[in-house]
Amino acid sequence: MPVYHTGFPPNRNVKTKLLILVDGSYYLFRAYHVPNLRALHNDRGEPTGAIYGTLNMLRKLIQDYQPDYFAVVFDAKGKNFRHAIFPAYKANRPPMPEELACQIRPVHDLIRALGLPLLSIEGVEADDVIATLATRAADQGIDTMISSGDKDLAQIVNKRIRMINTMANVIVNAEGVREKFGVPPERIVDYLTLIGDSVDNVPGVPKVGPKTAAKWLNQYGSLENIVRNAASIPGKVGENLRASLDQLPLARTLVTLKCDVDLDVGPDQLLASPPDQAVVQEQLGHWQIKSWIPESAGAGTPGKTEKQRAYQTLLTRAELLPWLEKLRSAGLMAFDTETTSLDYMAAQIVGVSFAVEPGQAAYVPLAHDYPAAPVQLGRDETLRLLQPLLEDEHRAKVGHNLKYDKNVLANHGITLRGCRHDTMLESYVLDSVATRHDLDSLARKYLDCQTITYEDVAGKGAKQVTFNRVPVEKAAEYAAEDADVTLALHRALWPRIQEQPALEQLYTGIEMPLMPVLSRMERNGVAIDVDMLRQQSRQLEEELRRLEEQAHALAGESFNISSPKQIQAVLYDRLGLPILEKTPTGQPSTAESVLQDLAVDYELPRLILDYRGLSKLKSTYTDRLPEQVSARSGRVHTSYHQAVAATGRLSSSDPNLQNIPVRTEEGRRIRRAFIAPPGCVLIAADYSQIELRIMAHLSGDGGLLDAFRRGVDVHRMTAAEVFGVQAAGVTPEQRRTAKVINFGLIYGMSAFGLARQLGIERSLAKAYVDRYFERYPGVKNYMDETRDRARAQGYVETLFHRRLYLPQINSRNAAQRQYAERTAINAPMQGSAADIIKRAMIAV
Repeated sequence: MPVYHTGFPPNRNVKTKLLILVDGSYYLFRAYHVPNLRALHNDRGEPTGAIYGTLNMLRKLIQDYQPDYFAVVFDAKGKNFRHAIFPAYKANRPPMPEELACQIRPVHDLIRALGLPLLSIEGVEADDVIATLATRAADQGIDTMISSGDKDLAQIVNKRIRMINTMANVIVNAEGVREKFGVPPERIVDYLTLIGDSVDNVPGVPKVGPKTAAKWLNQYGSLENIVRNAASIPGKVGENLRASLDQLPLARTLVTLKCDVDLDVGPDQLLASPPDQAVVQEQLGHWQIKSWIPESAGAGTPGKTEKQRAYQTLLTRAELLPWLEKLRSAGLMAFDTETTSLDYMAAQIVGVSFAVEPGQAAYVPLAHDYPAAPVQLGRDETLRLLQPLLEDEHRAKVGHNLKYDKNVLANHGITLRGCRHDTMLESYVLDSVATRHDLDSLARKYLDCQTITYEDVAGKGAKQVTFNRVPVEKAAEYAAEDADVTLALHRALWPRIQEQPALEQLYTGIEMPLMPVLSRMERNGVAIDVDMLRQQSRQLEEELRRLEEQAHALAGESFNISSPKQIQAVLYDRLGLPILEKTPTGQPSTAESVLQDLAVDYELPRLILDYRGLSKLKSTYTDRLPEQVSARSGRVHTSYHQAVAATGRLSSSDPNLQNIPVRTEEGRRIRRAFIAPPGCVLIAADYSQIELRIMAHLSGDGGLLDAFRRGVDVHRMTAAEVFGVQAAGVTPEQRRTAKVINFGLIYGMSAFGLARQLGIERSLAKAYVDRYFERYPGVKNYMDETRDRARAQGYVETLFHRRLYLPQINSRNAAQRQYAERTAINAPMQGSAADIIKRAMIAV
């Protein structure tokens, strides 16, 4: 077999010593790019996700394989011997993100403090150090496993040296290398020489990719033989090969690992030492990585105290009844449902779980229906037993995303009441940007607990099964843990909210009362005129066809108007339009912002934008909405998300009913397809210029406050001030410009952004901004003070004291810092508007 799943290769001699070598930079980058981890930071606003993720991966690797020898190898700072050979080596690599760079030193410090050998050798790369140690270990009869994602290391795989993919939990031997790359390890250097490496700027043969390289090597046997037969290789790739012959020796040198690095330590000296517990605890405290306890022996890996857990699976009425008594006498019960679907209107309950004390939880399976599933309690009968508890307003419940559970229980005729706490909302109110607010992420962040994930029990991708098909024994631990962790999270989060009365009021006065309102809105749904939408789809289809024909006529040829690659060829290669921006790979951009700029002077980009806009309307609304009508209710049901937008705004999905366009006639027609049932009407209500009014309140600017008091047209007044004319003489174009200025400055728009949006010179835009601030000095003072306050305290607040933390506000990366500054200005207004509309929803 080319790969071995979990554990050691089955043919490994247990008496053979094992060395594990870790590519430290690979682990760091992997951890940094995990979305859940990337959001983590400590109370100082310092990023911590890469630190946490790297330590977790190292710990798991050591616990799984129990190596005799171990080392983490990092690249040293500065250039190496390959730069001396080829100065442009790695010249194309973008600089490391600052949020990752600042986590490197802490990772190094913690690895050393934990007693793990760490190597970083100047003048060579980590791969060279790994190759040297692995080959020396093989000579000494020591097996080596290399944990890295770098394909260069495949060249040293042999009977003693293997690579481990910890993501898939597989060990790759020589046959595995052949299976993955199409060539054996001894031909990997030839393979890499031919394909080159754009990331490292290693020149290869143009247009020769992995498939061609493997084909040639299998046909001719080696790079040397390919070169000998270069004259007979046909086609464009043959021409490219012959043109590249002079640079192949350089490429081969660059991709060949150095296996004779001068090291002060041998493989059998890579032994863990006892951890420096004082340093470890100080570091973990600073980075707020909780509950890690260094082990005093063994590999010195960080460990975690396992809590005592007593989880029960309740299969009989006799087992359930004592738990009913526990729930009745509990001051607070954690509650969770397991269901057949994420669609709350279609979902049916498969089981329910409870917890009342830390480490004590139960799962009641009700509808697992796979072959040989154990006999379970009847779902309807059990839910009737639970109904008085679940519907009792005085029986306090805590859950995670209780709105979903409330909706699903409604499918079974139960109205969930007594929802006192929701850990998703507690986390969101406490710090909306510290992490994602799913249960697994919160357990990692606040409990330092690695939970069982849904994929762990139900599988991944196409092989994933619905929960009713999950074996009860696996489902029980997962479901009971969910209830247990929810209770533990509440006990961790609620006291922190209570420490800040303003946050407690936000949570208890807005977010928790809003939850049942949103649940009711979701279940009510909205009626649509399906026939009207289908007719609109046909009209849009005709309009799209007309636009496509016009685009082809302007291009002088037919092309796929939905293909960015073909649009790029038409605009830049055929028509020679100016290249305003490039993609990260160096190709001319066809992004919407670029096409908008080109559309000012050229007709074809405008047509492409029109086509994209109508195509999106058709696919998102007129085609899709009729398919989303619930068979149960005959209406469309969205999901409203309370804990997604950082500023407190609600969002909507499946379908998104908050972003149906209104500025175009096509968009307004779609809105007309949302209808009221007979005898009813739809009422639309909104606040007038709410964010501008909040700006007037927060800034205390006399001019803005006076305008709103007198009920004048604020945009017309701004135009009069900026353009130096009487209000009565303001033209529609001047008012439009003033409106862009008013709202643009709320969103922290710079003079450059204003110039781009208005299509004017930057100097003129700057003059508009300067004149605006002269007329409204309170606004300028507010913006300056807000930026300063955000830098000092790391967050800003809404009128209702909702906090938005800004981890990048003091970043040395100018783009990230400026984005945080714009957010600091806008968030109090956008968040206050969101809080005000939420209060209105609750009141209504």
